[in-house]
Amino acid sequence: MTTEEEFASVLDGVRDTVPVLRRNGQESEERRWIVEENIQLLEKAGVFRSAVPERFGGLDLDAAQQARVVSEVARGCPSTGWLTMVWLTSAWCVSLYPDRAQEEVFSGGSTRVSIVFAPTGTLKPVDGGYRLDGTWRYNSGVRGADWDLLTAAVELPDGTHQELVALVPTGELTLVDDWHVSSGAGTASCTVKATDLFVPAHRTVPLEEAMVSATGDRSNTGATGRNYGLLGYILSTVSATFLGIGQGAYELFMERVPGRGITYTDWTDQRQHPVTQQQVALAANKLESARALSAYWQEVLQRRADAGEQPTDREKAVIRGQTAYAGQLCKEAVELLYAASGGSVIRNDVALQRFHRDIQGFSLHALIQLGANLEVQGRVLMDLDPGTYFL
Repeated sequence: MTTEEEFASVLDGVRDTVPVLRRNGQESEERRWIVEENIQLLEKAGVFRSAVPERFGGLDLDAAQQARVVSEVARGCPSTGWLTMVWLTSAWCVSLYPDRAQEEVFSGGSTRVSIVFAPTGTLKPVDGGYRLDGTWRYNSGVRGADWDLLTAAVELPDGTHQELVALVPTGELTLVDDWHVSSGAGTASCTVKATDLFVPAHRTVPLEEAMVSATGDRSNTGATGRNYGLLGYILSTVSATFLGIGQGAYELFMERVPGRGITYTDWTDQRQHPVTQQQVALAANKLESARALSAYWQEVLQRRADAGEQPTDREKAVIRGQTAYAGQLCKEAVELLYAASGGSVIRNDVALQRFHRDIQGFSLHALIQLGANLEVQGRVLMDLDPGTYFL
């Protein structure tokens, strides 16, 4: 099959799973981890091959295609969508490592990788690599991942410190059962610990280098147009997660509204109520606006990757601002629909309340908070330094 045919096959497979993902949502939340059926269905659809380089038997889908896959998953289950976003983007990050590390991770053609950017560990240089110690919180998807990317600081000979991202098999980590939350409960974004864990040198890359160049030792850099700007690529997929959650909430609202009356009024069919009509139109327009915005950053990311170069700092900053703003539009759409759903929406067996809580929680992630991202975008629009290398 051609790449387009393979992509269409994956997308069709995911669409077929959406009803099952929705059905499993409440159980996943109660268990604080998505049910195994979700993972197996996505594996069968080929989702976890999406970001694996073609030379290892993966699909090597482009950023826009991966975003559509993630969005479809999130339409069925916000937590499963969030995890899929993490697993795909983190698998792509492995392509920044030397070939030896890539061969170890991608040998099966399908893999799940998690990541924590916060440098809450330390690396001590030893013969052939490093010894890793540390504790990392909010490690989304680690319970179902084969590998984990953990950022840690190493002291250099001159006394300064450098942040490296260590690639570690999840079986060598200690997982702490501490994920008790009101949003994204199914993600099991628990704490992990490493104690005196040996990490070979070929399984580390400098964080700043990955952020700035995102090329590493990729053998297929420039050849397949997949050397995206790291953070822009990740945020584009995060935004797709929000769009999927928003679309799912819209569909759930439209399923419930026919024939529903408005309590203590004469309205026997909420669809006939002018305010509800306006709320639905506004929510739909917010989602369409977010979808339209995504065309900009996807075009920039792909055009630069096809040329074998990174986006400019200005482009990266605009992508940060626009992806966060698109996420905000999706959150606002869900809030509108939730507010228009009446008192029964707070029941645990009404999926819309879970979509509402999950998108609220996901929007608090440090890398995608609206204010911080708009600040970076606004600075470059006024010809100021972006104020961060997280571009």
